[in-house]
Amino acid sequence: MAEVRLKNVTKAFGSVTVIPDLDLMVPDGSFTVLVGPSGCGKSTLLRIIAGLEMPTAGTIEIGGEDVTDEEPSKRGISMVFQSYALYPHMTVKENIDFGLRLAKTPADERERRVAEAARILALTDYLDRKPGQLSGGQRQRVAIGRSIVRQPKVFLFDEPLSNLDAALRTQMRVELAQLHQSIDATMIYVTHDQVEAMTLADQIVVMTAGRIEQVGAPMDLYDRPQTVFVAGFIGSPKMNLLPGEAAGRPEVETVGIRPEHIRADTEAGDWPAVANVVENLGSDTIAYVSADKRGELTVRLPGHMRLRPGERLFLTPESENLHLFGENGQRVGPGT
Repeated sequence: MAEVRLKNVTKAFGSVTVIPDLDLMVPDGSFTVLVGPSGCGKSTLLRIIAGLEMPTAGTIEIGGEDVTDEEPSKRGISMVFQSYALYPHMTVKENIDFGLRLAKTPADERERRVAEAARILALTDYLDRKPGQLSGGQRQRVAIGRSIVRQPKVFLFDEPLSNLDAALRTQMRVELAQLHQSIDATMIYVTHDQVEAMTLADQIVVMTAGRIEQVGAPMDLYDRPQTVFVAGFIGSPKMNLLPGEAAGRPEVETVGIRPEHIRADTEAGDWPAVANVVENLGSDTIAYVSADKRGELTVRLPGHMRLRPGERLFLTPESENLHLFGENGQRVGPGT
């Protein structure tokens, strides 16, 4: 394990600066997720930590050592990419073992490490198979196993689940969380999927346009977003963002309220509305509505509440759960 620190890191491609003067601390043993929309710089930042990209300015420290000018192989890191990058002609065991053989690790040590990685990743029964005989989730576990056996200080993951279907992504999220608990390693994980970020991370770094908007624990970001961007990005469905005057708060620029913090009733309430689209999800019902003078809103209702498109209803926001943002998009306070 190792703490990772980025100090005054800048990255420019020609005249275009994609990361301007960034500072970040990844705690030792944490599962830190870099999240943000496509093009926000998160993958570039991961590649800088890995040594696959050189920063234009600034320093990178891993385990207290300055590794800014070190080759990737000397940084004590291991990286898992979006593509599995497995050798199709090799068995699972040979794929996992490949880096150790290149490093001339003794045979008995290789056997021990491969067996342990296979046990952790539930691959013991598949060691003699070729990648083409495996599911997508199993192939991704092989790629992770190849990293585990190297015993790195830091694991780097670049959108490793994006090639999997929804069911496999959910399964692999659970497996990655269990992996982190079992090996207690420092992990840095890049994704554009905020659901992955919320479910995996103990620290989330929200990025946009190469800058860090907010760093914190998942529920801290959910409960107290510090900017309008974070408020609109973290949470599914997204937070409703209204002009200050539209929500009766002219002293602020933007008022945010999450879908679950709007009460709905078919007889009385503060905001008359009409249901446009209704999604019945079992435990929840998500309604996309048009509210008089407030525009389009998303409301999370109890699953047993039956609502039909076109039906009239009344909405009442929970004033204690409003989020207030000033002219510069920064948080200025809660609603009470």
